[in-house]
Amino acid sequence: MNLRANLVFALLLAPLGIGAQEAKPLPSADERYKADILLVVAHPDDEGGATPYLARAIYDEHKRVAVVFATRGGSGGNDYSREHGPALADIREQEARRACAGLGITNVWFLHGKDTASQNVLNSLANWGHGANLEALVRIVRLTRPEVIISWLPGVFIGENHGDHQASGVLATEAFDLAGDPVAFPAQVAGASKRLEPYLENLTPWQPKKIYFFGDASDDKQFAGKGPAYSIREVSPSQKKPYWRIALEAAKPHLTQFPAEIHRLSSMSDEQLEKMMSDPEHAWWSEPMTLIFGKATAPVHPWEAIFPDIEARQKEPPRTAEASSAPANVHDSRQSPSLALGDPWHFYEEFRHAHKLTNLPSVVVPEIAVKAGSIVGVPVIITRKAGTTREITVKVTLPSGWKVISGDGKFLLPDEEITHLRIDVQAPEIPANELKDRKADSIVVSGLIGEKSLGEFTLRVLLRASALPQ
Repeated sequence: MNLRANLVFALLLAPLGIGAQEAKPLPSADERYKADILLVVAHPDDEGGATPYLARAIYDEHKRVAVVFATRGGSGGNDYSREHGPALADIREQEARRACAGLGITNVWFLHGKDTASQNVLNSLANWGHGANLEALVRIVRLTRPEVIISWLPGVFIGENHGDHQASGVLATEAFDLAGDPVAFPAQVAGASKRLEPYLENLTPWQPKKIYFFGDASDDKQFAGKGPAYSIREVSPSQKKPYWRIALEAAKPHLTQFPAEIHRLSSMSDEQLEKMMSDPEHAWWSEPMTLIFGKATAPVHPWEAIFPDIEARQKEPPRTAEASSAPANVHDSRQSPSLALGDPWHFYEEFRHAHKLTNLPSVVVPEIAVKAGSIVGVPVIITRKAGTTREITVKVTLPSGWKVISGDGKFLLPDEEITHLRIDVQAPEIPANELKDRKADSIVVSGLIGEKSLGEFTLRVLLRASALPQ
């Protein structure tokens, strides 16, 4: 039989399966790291802001949870032992791993952000190395392939006074938007090759379905109806104890941060713990816990359960007067000429529009809490068309007892469209015992360019006995 005849014979036999090879399976994603929920927070112990819900999801809904800590908490305090700085960060990492393990969470990652003691989210993003840590978080999202991301609420509220918390929410939002984009950090989704293989990661773009936030504002009632609400008092069917009790036990490894509180809790009876958690002044979590809806890749109602296929159906909350999606005193900087409150408030205005989060709750009048007697910096952003009048007048109106240090009066602007100005004002020294029931003071800033008003804004400032640096 000649060569041509052999070829024809082989082709005729191929459909019969004679000599056919079995398909060789290619490697798939590593299922050990698949997550239903990815929690993204700033410091070890921040996971505690969501653990009552996570206990429900893990034990009774059988969801897989992974946690990302953006920092290792090295600039925090140590009330348990003597270590500080990098050594404290080593300890806090172990505390966080033990706390997560107490809930059955073993997939825990740490980014390389530096714990930053500031209320300004932009300070945190700058000190963290924003781009590098965003790339690292996108990698973890693509590796864990979560259905849902939960993080700190990105926004400035009295009570939520840590820029790191807000920065973790910013990174989580950006990663939510970028992880499914094949041209974002493309080396992560490029197929590995034999040559220089370590540089290409062979991940797959992944788009989470929904993102939620939790907050630490002093007034948590403002978040009611902004997302699904879960009872922390409900008893876990599998664990036979309330979800708050499971979360409380999981917090106990964090001894460096609040040892006295943990030792006190450990010595309390069930009745004493129940009484404490029934007192809104001393309870660790609000009842119910609201997870604030951010956005989703498919139409959903904000108040619906996070996993509607297995969770109890939630009713639409009563309709109330909706707060503005952007603070009334933070203006669009693209209007010209104008004077408005600057960063971080201005950043959040732009951030929420860019990431389609305009329905997130925000205060009507911008606010912040600072230490009594400190210098309060009021950032101002001035926009104008190049080539127009450059002389402006800035006026600051303060409550009794406050004093302007710098930033008011007449100024000659550079011939540019956007100029940043800082006003420094001195807050009054007030004894701690007089601060408890004190209301927030209002700082009013207005501007003129020639005879024309540039605009006006108000910043509410609550004085406290202690607070992070602004």
